Amino acid sequence: MSSEPLVSILIPAYNCEKWIAGAIKSALAQTWPRIEVIVVDDGSKDRTVEVAGRFASTRVRVVSQPNRGASAARNAAYSLAKGDYIQWLDADDLLHTDKIRLQMAEADGLASGRTLLSSEWGYFYHRSENARFVPTALWCDLTPSEWMMRQMEQNLHMQTATWLVSRALSEAAGPWDPRMLVDDDGEYFCRVMTHADGIKFVPGAMTFYRRSGSGSLCHIGRSDPKREAQFLSMRLHIRYLLSIDNTERARAACVRYLQNWLIHFHPDRPDIVAQARRLANDLGGSLEIPDFPRKYRWIQKTFGANLARRVQMTVPNLKTSIIRSVDRALYLLRP
Repeated sequence: MSSEPLVSILIPAYNCEKWIAGAIKSALAQTWPRIEVIVVDDGSKDRTVEVAGRFASTRVRVVSQPNRGASAARNAAYSLAKGDYIQWLDADDLLHTDKIRLQMAEADGLASGRTLLSSEWGYFYHRSENARFVPTALWCDLTPSEWMMRQMEQNLHMQTATWLVSRALSEAAGPWDPRMLVDDDGEYFCRVMTHADGIKFVPGAMTFYRRSGSGSLCHIGRSDPKREAQFLSMRLHIRYLLSIDNTERARAACVRYLQNWLIHFHPDRPDIVAQARRLANDLGGSLEIPDFPRKYRWIQKTFGANLARRVQMTVPNLKTSIIRSVDRALYLLRP
């Protein structure tokens, strides 16, 4: 058993006393024999440390630091890791028991230690057994440039825990960027890809992504610091892709990416909109100011674009909140 590579499962945690036990249990339930689990609490104000501390053992290490943000917690966890491979796991998400074993079986047959391994992922609210797994154009073996172009062209993403990263790739990519108040994983893994020789998708390996609502790290809302961080991440995404593929299609994918996300900045941040339009022009394209769907146009005409955009962004969140509440009630009623 000692000859098997060690996999470090790294869990940054902040105010997640309700979910941290589940995340740690899913890590300890892995059928891959050699794992270590490192939990870094980022200055939680609830009972996260207490709950996580119940699992402390030779395989589970729990440490605390003052609140410095998710990226700082991830970097602290990595600094303690001894694994040959790194498995990132957010504190409210779960790993299928065979996730790492299936990916490591593929890793064993690869010629290079710089192949990035991905997996299936499904989202859920409270009942993980009802997770929805929806395949996308990223669920296959791809070159790094093709992966990034598909992501940008089709507005797709992969969840943080899908990836299994070798130590060699992790070292080449460098630390997580603390400026990323949102999309820290998107920026990080695209940076990893610039050092990878390919992406290997492993069918059957699964992760479970909890949709936790407006309190989650990925929620932007109307926060100006988060909008600025998102636009910084987007500029870095574009830089990473063009550093490995500066073709006409790659530049067009970058323009499509900017267009897809422009709704998050218009009309509240005209400065970012102007920067995005200049960047699109430099890439040989142009951006159109996002129009409102018909059901919101009367609000625009009557009350203005700001309120119409706010309603447009709020209604889907309200629907999701209702679905989440119903799922929670059914979760609590389970025998």
